[in-house]
Formats: sequence, C-alpha cells, structure tokens
Amino acid sequence: MTLEQLRIFVAVAEHEHVTQAARHLNLTQSATSAAVAALEQRYATKLFDRIGRRIALTDAGRLFLVEARAVLARSTAAETVLADLAGLKRGHLSLAASQTVGNYWLPKLMHQFQLSYPGIDLKLSLGNTETVAGQVHEGLADIGFIEGEIDDPALTVRHVAEDKLVLVVSPNHAWAQRRPQSPKDFAAARWICREPGSGTRAVLEAALPALGMERDQLQIALELPSNEAVCAAVEAGAGVTIFSRLVAERALKAGSLIPVTADLPRRNFSILRHKERYVTQVSAAFHDLAVAAQSTDAY
Repeated sequence: MTLEQLRIFVAVAEHEHVTQAARHLNLTQSATSAAVAALEQRYATKLFDRIGRRIALTDAGRLFLVEARAVLARSTAAETVLADLAGLKRGHLSLAASQTVGNYWLPKLMHQFQLSYPGIDLKLSLGNTETVAGQVHEGLADIGFIEGEIDDPALTVRHVAEDKLVLVVSPNHAWAQRRPQSPKDFAAARWICREPGSGTRAVLEAALPALGMERDQLQIALELPSNEAVCAAVEAGAGVTIFSRLVAERALKAGSLIPVTADLPRRNFSILRHKERYVTQVSAAFHDLAVAAQSTDAY
C-alpha cells in the first residue's frame, strides 16, 4: 500500500466518481481505477459498490476512509516539518472556514499573506462551524476560522474580528415600509435559515430573545445550505432572515434587500488551532496576521 494509492482512494471516495477524481488528481481514468482495484485485490476487500455511472463506499470502504485520511494527514504533517526548515520561502498551509468568514473576510487576508510569502501555497475548504472544528481537530486543516461557538477542549479559540448582524426583507415585504411593532410580528414571520450546525443559524437563534421570541416560536419556511441561497430566497420574498452584514452588503446597496431596524447582538469571528499539534512557521505567521487584523478591521 502506497501513499499515492491512499490519495487516489480518498479522492474517489470524496467525488464518488472515478473520472472526476482522476481529473482532480490530474491522472488518467485508467490509472485511477487501477489504483483502487489494486487495493481491493491486495486485501481481498470490496471498497466501492458500482451503481450505474457512480460509485458508493461499502461499509469496509467507509471504515478505511477514516484511516486513509488519518495516514495522509500524518504524512502531510511530516512533510510540513521538513518544509519548515526552509523558513517561509516555501511550504503549504491548509485552512478551513465557515461560509461567512471564508467567502467574505478571509480572502483579503489570504491575499495579504501571499504578497508577503509568495512561495507558500494556501488551500481553503469551506463548511459549517461544526465541520471546520472537526477538520482542525482531526488534523485535516492547520487553522480554522468560524463564526459560531464550539466546545472542544483540544482546540484553542481566539476572536479575530467582530461581525455586525442585520435583519433583512425584500422591498415588497410589509416590514420594508413598517417596522414590526411587537414580538408577535416576529413570531408570525416566515423565517429563512441556514442548516443546524452553521454559525449563521446559531447566531439567528441567539438573536431571538432580543426580538422577544423563544426558539420554539421560530417559523422556518426554508432551511438552506448556503448564505447565498438564503439571500436569494429573501430577495425573492420567501421570508425574512438575520445574517452577517458582509453577506447582505451588495444586495443592500442594490436595493434588493431592505434592512429592518432591530437591536441585534454582534458576534465574533474566531480562529482555531489544535493545542497539541506541531505549529509550523507558516501556520504561526498566518495566525499572527489574522490576530493583527483584529485591530484594523471594522465591521
């Protein structure tokens, strides 16, 4: 069993498609299929079920995927230690971020970092707050950025920016002309929400007491997997929502969303690192840049 076979297996498992995995790895389809077949034959274990044009992990494949990812993470960590000897001239950094941070706040920071350290490759993956914390915990990401709260004693959490929240409706919504007058108005509204586990969903629920509402009074009309989908649904008149002003900024300027005055709490963007994993010079430099941004950013 080789690291290359493990990389190919993980890619096929994540894409659930041999051709797409091959394209991602810049390999031929035949080489990708052969690597998976070699693993299955060597250990006489079926890792995938072929279903039409797609494939799905077997029970054995799902168990093996956990171990394969762990081995690759350790391999990457070993390479990182060696690369660290070259200082900040070359290397790579794996970042994970929840959607609001990753789409609206972090790209500027990544650009600033690469201007200073052009030899460092940055990789960013997006997920919700729980997913990001899990990636940092498992060593799949060196640094995580979240907008929600997590409870993991293995991780350090440090606030790096403050985020303003906004309650928004479409221009045709009744609240665009007349602010809601009582908690009953908020309780009667159709709310558009992110999925449980996301920082945006958590902050919406945390803001309910400021509106005079309990969580069980929240009437969820749509539950959507991205901030952009939530924004589009509210613009279309499907309901109301609370999310980051960073997400709403363009729509507010265009007039396709209308802000509704409400006394909302603020939330923090936070940076995560594992307490016990090796901290490279690259990771430390990016961490310091993010912390320094706290004193210059205003939201």
